[in-house]
Amino acid sequence: MIFVAPEQLLTVDYDPCDSSSEGWMLCFHPDLIRKSSLGNKMDEYSFFSYAANEALHVSEKEKDIVTKIVHILIEEFNQNINIYSTDLIVSNLEVLLNYAKRFYGRQFITRKTIHHDLVDRLEQILKESFTLHQLGENGIPSVKELAKEMGYSTNYLSDLLKKETGKNTQEHIHYQIIHHAKNLLSGSSEPISIIAYKLGFEYPANFSKFFKSRTGMSPNQFRKY
Repeated sequence: MIFVAPEQLLTVDYDPCDSSSEGWMLCFHPDLIRKSSLGNKMDEYSFFSYAANEALHVSEKEKDIVTKIVHILIEEFNQNINIYSTDLIVSNLEVLLNYAKRFYGRQFITRKTIHHDLVDRLEQILKESFTLHQLGENGIPSVKELAKEMGYSTNYLSDLLKKETGKNTQEHIHYQIIHHAKNLLSGSSEPISIIAYKLGFEYPANFSKFFKSRTGMSPNQFRKY
């Protein structure tokens, strides 16, 4: 299963002679859910921003669950429309998406060995990125840059890391910044402004604010502590 958000492009290579290429597509207009509780929580379904190669591979049991929900939606859509129709359609869409979220959680777990190697690779890339020369020249790596280097979409990588380590991609980056900042503050007497630059911050005030928000202390306070 793949999930496509509004204004994303999708192309399908279809061979009528290949029965394995059969499938179905469920489409709904954003206006259908815009004023509903589902519309307010669509950001929770981050798989709408996953790449096609990060699709959900469902088991036979999971396929049966999805199929039943889709049949309910088809049946409701084909009935005479009444005051309950929209609510029933939207509520079943939400059930379908919630199951998809659960199934993705299962997929992250069943592919744990592959994902463990991915975490090791991410840590290696971050270590290389966080050399003082690299940070001074290129700045702090972004989530988008890391995801691209690893061959994943930003949301998929963050969700995968959250399942594996309890921290998303941004939190892994922040951890590295604080780790290196503490080493520099403890191991040298360089001015805070120089340390901030070495860590990829253009303005020392931004570094001080960031450091305090993560540690509860300013860089000067940490150094004295």
